[in-house]
Amino acid sequence: MTDSLPRVTFDPAEMERTAFYRVLNSVVVPRPIAWVCSRSADGVDNLAPHSFYTVACVAPPIVQFTSVGRKDSLNNVEATGEFTVNLTPEALFEQVNATGTDFPPDASEAEQAGVRLEPAERVAAMRVAESPVSIECTLHATLGLGDSTLVLGRVVQISVWADAVRDGRPRIEQLKPLARLGGNEWATIGEVKEIRRIPYQKWAADPSIGERVRGE
Repeated sequence: MTDSLPRVTFDPAEMERTAFYRVLNSVVVPRPIAWVCSRSADGVDNLAPHSFYTVACVAPPIVQFTSVGRKDSLNNVEATGEFTVNLTPEALFEQVNATGTDFPPDASEAEQAGVRLEPAERVAAMRVAESPVSIECTLHATLGLGDSTLVLGRVVQISVWADAVRDGRPRIEQLKPLARLGGNEWATIGEVKEIRRIPYQKWAADPSIGERVRGE
């Protein structure tokens, strides 16, 4: 057994908030991006990337994103109860980044960044026309956590470009999503690896499987 490598420790109780936030963002990687499109009570369309995003529940289907601080996305979702989550494709790298600019609430990020929106099918919020995936949501709940708010959206429909669907499911090589890393770093999907999960019954019946996994 090899000796453990030396480690640097980061204690949130001893660090300034922003400094620890940078560390946290650098180790929780890669993060999928929720490109949230919402509409204000006054009818202004908002489009913003949120990289604290994942699936929260399967049945009922619920996705979640976190608003760090009180952002326009959060205000709009609370006011209208609807939003869409759009996949951030590699082809729109510059535009996705630009929609993270802190434009005033009465400005449309999509318009400023040249992102074309189109009507969604089940909610009043718009969707990104050039995104291969749009998840239409109604507000399920919000949960305040310190300086952030967790937004839970009940999925009412997912629409995917037809040429990105094969054998009944969307294919990653057609979606080409962007992901967030630490600092100003982003990632593309890179090499895609495929491996099947091993049932315990098979593991127990064939000792060579465990030996191979352990490198013995």
